[in-house]
Amino acid sequence: MGLLVLGTVALDDVRTPSGTKKNMLGGSASHFSMSARLFDDVHVVGVVGRDFPRVHLDFLKRKGVNIASLAVAGGKTFRWTGEYKKDDLNSAITHKTEIGVLGDYQPQLNDQQRSMGYVFLANLAPSVQEKMLKLVRRPELVGLDTMNLWINTALRDLKRLMKNVDLMLVNDGEARMLTGERNTVAAARCLRAMGPGVVVVKKGEHGVYVSGGNFRFAYPAYPVERVVDPTGAGDTFAGALFGYLSRCRKMDERTLRRAAVYGTVLASFNVEGFGMGRTAPLTMKEVDRRLKDYHHFCMWA
Repeated sequence: MGLLVLGTVALDDVRTPSGTKKNMLGGSASHFSMSARLFDDVHVVGVVGRDFPRVHLDFLKRKGVNIASLAVAGGKTFRWTGEYKKDDLNSAITHKTEIGVLGDYQPQLNDQQRSMGYVFLANLAPSVQEKMLKLVRRPELVGLDTMNLWINTALRDLKRLMKNVDLMLVNDGEARMLTGERNTVAAARCLRAMGPGVVVVKKGEHGVYVSGGNFRFAYPAYPVERVVDPTGAGDTFAGALFGYLSRCRKMDERTLRRAAVYGTVLASFNVEGFGMGRTAPLTMKEVDRRLKDYHHFCMWA
């Protein structure tokens, strides 16, 4: 059946203690799709500039990602330049952000995509996310991600959008910003009161907390010995989680638990290489092998 993801398709310049890479394929929709593709057909909605390398477009198509609604506009592609320091690989230092063609982007869908039921609104301006959601005729499950930039600059738009989504993902810092609550459990409860039936709080190396109407659970992160590049880990997590939900076509507690575990496992692959160096070649056989190891790691008796 497939799923729609709206988000950024970007060029990333990244420096970490493991080295420096430039002009990598990045962006929220790109990282999301690289894990979601393992579970269901993925249609990316977004925009790039005429400077976007053809090799990246060919790469996405080779990976089975539908880019029919990835527009190419005059101007430059969204670019992010950032760095991670050795003493804090959880926090990115942004050196430069070039908005480029995102500045006046208006999402467009073809007729097939307007009828798709599973929609994920990856990190982008809430006003653009809302416009895309309105293009879908009868969405069955809507997921939402955001970031501190939109909480600071577009809070009213974000809160309006939150009333129309079923599942929201935030990191722990964003949860605190939105609610004023420092406790993760209290923050998730407050966020659910704003609209989403399920809230997923990503806690980086400390795992994930999930809060629903009559359930709540948490999982630790998979133990990674060497983190190379954390860029896109949250989007990779979201792609696996939502991709699994899309494949199952339901969102009960049992399915969400399995989805969160898959998200945790895929995110652990993501941080082991620059960009999509580790997630792009993955097969479900490799993922399930690590899933089995993760299950053993989590067992307490």
